[in-house]
Amino acid sequence: ALVASMDKVREVCSVTSALRKASGLRNRLPLASLTVVVADPAALEGFESIVADEVNVKQVRLLAADAPEAASYGVSQKLTVNARAAGPRLGRDVQKAIQGSKSGDWSVAEDGSVTAGGLELVEGEFTLETVAGAADESTAVGVLPTGGFVVLDTAVTPELAAEGLARDLVRAVQQARRDAGLQVSDRIALTIAGSEEVQAAARTHEQLITSETLATSYAVTPEGGGAEVTV
Repeated sequence: ALVASMDKVREVCSVTSALRKASGLRNRLPLASLTVVVADPAALEGFESIVADEVNVKQVRLLAADAPEAASYGVSQKLTVNARAAGPRLGRDVQKAIQGSKSGDWSVAEDGSVTAGGLELVEGEFTLETVAGAADESTAVGVLPTGGFVVLDTAVTPELAAEGLARDLVRAVQQARRDAGLQVSDRIALTIAGSEEVQAAARTHEQLITSETLATSYAVTPEGGGAEVTV
């Protein structure tokens, strides 16, 4: 059960990372929330913090696939009949099954059996896939290969943007530490200079930056004479 849960966690993280990349949202930019919609959300309970850390979101919500809210995300199932596989068994009736799959005259029973156009199909005669609906401007939807989907909140508030900029500053300082040949445990004196946006982010997230970079003294100024970096 643990292995199955962790496989699902990795799947969620992989699909979410792909959504971030497709939306042009760099990994260091925190996002507000991720909603994971699966048939058995209880199997993922306790792993929310792992997912949140991996994909850099503030909150991870687990939602059952049959919950009313899940239907609002515009995710649906699509049935495709394999005429070559079903034809020898169904004969001319295969056209009824194909028409049923296209018109919506098909269903999936609780035991997993599929009926299209009034005809029951057997394994290998059809493909059933989950299709993500069109997300709005503030969300991105991704389908999980083994069932379910994720909904990523892609809206970037000024607060999230500032934290993302602060994390970019941390990355730049860590690179400067390596370039200077410093040891991992070495302490530094740090001065950050830049635009008003950079200064504001540096002041708001002083604790984050100093703790991550091991800075024992810290200053934020409009201008500086140190190494210029791009964040």
